Amino acid sequence: MKRILLTIVFTILLTGCGLETLTIEDYYKNDLEDVSEIEVFDGSNGSSRTTTNKKEIWSFIKEVKHIKFIPDEDQSERDGFLYSITFYEGDKATLQFGLNQIGDAYYNTEPDIEPIVEEFFNSMSEQD
Repeated sequence: MKRILLTIVFTILLTGCGLETLTIEDYYKNDLEDVSEIEVFDGSNGSSRTTTNKKEIWSFIKEVKHIKFIPDEDQSERDGFLYSITFYEGDKATLQFGLNQIGDAYYNTEPDIEPIVEEFFNSMSEQD
């Protein structure tokens, strides 16, 4: 009996720790309509751009909220990033993610999120 119970607990722990496919909409704890600012940081040159324009914010969110973040088999730590995106509600950062990373986990995206973020970044005004 102990062996069966131990096997069940071990199985639950292993499956509970596994990463699953998710979307920004799944991951975001609040209402995406409450995002009041988006900052995009370009990791290749250090420039940052921000928008508080509600129309631009919602347009971007609509494009990325259903993109699937599929766990990468290789979860080893990596250096550098192309873009980092931060959502704000007021002055509070509510979500920060990269093209292939949310939190400490690495993902592949379907469809590819890079061209959407790049186009959004290029349409924003550069910040000092």
